[in-house]
Amino acid sequence: MEWKNQTTLVEFILKGLSGYPQLELLFFVLIFVMYVVILLGNGSLILISILDSHLHTPMYFFLGNLSFLDICYTTTSIPSALVNFLSERKSISFSGCAVQMFLGLAMGTTECVLLGMMAFDRYVAICNPLRYPVIMSKDSYVPMAAGSWLSGLMNSAVQTALVVQLPFCRNNIINHFSCEILAVMKLACADISGNEFIMLVATTLFTLTPLLLIVISYSLIISSILKISTAEGRSKAFSTCSAHLTVVIIFYGTILFMYMKPKSKETLDSDDLDATDKLISMFYGVMTPMMNPLIYSLRNKDVKEAVKLLFNRRLFSK
Repeated sequence: MEWKNQTTLVEFILKGLSGYPQLELLFFVLIFVMYVVILLGNGSLILISILDSHLHTPMYFFLGNLSFLDICYTTTSIPSALVNFLSERKSISFSGCAVQMFLGLAMGTTECVLLGMMAFDRYVAICNPLRYPVIMSKDSYVPMAAGSWLSGLMNSAVQTALVVQLPFCRNNIINHFSCEILAVMKLACADISGNEFIMLVATTLFTLTPLLLIVISYSLIISSILKISTAEGRSKAFSTCSAHLTVVIIFYGTILFMYMKPKSKETLDSDDLDATDKLISMFYGVMTPMMNPLIYSLRNKDVKEAVKLLFNRRLFSK
């Protein structure tokens, strides 16, 4: 443990899977491959949505933001985790940890809000199709996306600032792959009840409120779809929102499973994460961003047609 003036902690140790050295090389290869897929998949989706004029719509504008968000979110933690898998000293500086906390929380919060905005977009498209161009004009969807980013940055700035001001004078071992804000907060040798209350308020505002918007939007969407008389019409209407609904289920389903999964008595007593908890956390942080472009490309006819069109253009240009 390193100190500055005997009072200020200057680095943390990321425990990760250090208790399972035989798994570290395996997970290095696995996560590295997933990270490459995340960069290629989300990068391709951003490129396609920019190059194909048919995809210059609110839905694909939000999708481009979501892909860029996933790239940023994973880049805040995966490269350092990969380095730690191969190094004996799995340390991160206090300032580096603060940056990682800020970016990770900002990207996570932004994604929650952005998914809520995307649900509202699908609601308007299906339940009010004639008014869709007016309601979801550029003057509407650009501020909606900007508001999502601003919400994430503001929430993270406040919470990170409160955490870095706490005194850390005991344990400097973070039982996680990265500087997750709650794991860092629990290392402080001070009363953190105020921080926990602010985190609870922020979680309600930026995680549960978007989830409520998603639930209400899809309740109205399903009700509207069931009123369509033909099976073909119902299938076409549902196909316009099935990709987003799948992403929402994976995103929020993983969060709910992480926090509602029963914990062993030892884990409850020590506040430690067991190996299963860490792997679930990894799934949330890596698998979801990797799956998003696959879901939107495999379940979306417009994206598949845009890919074919771009390939045909390149072939004919040669």
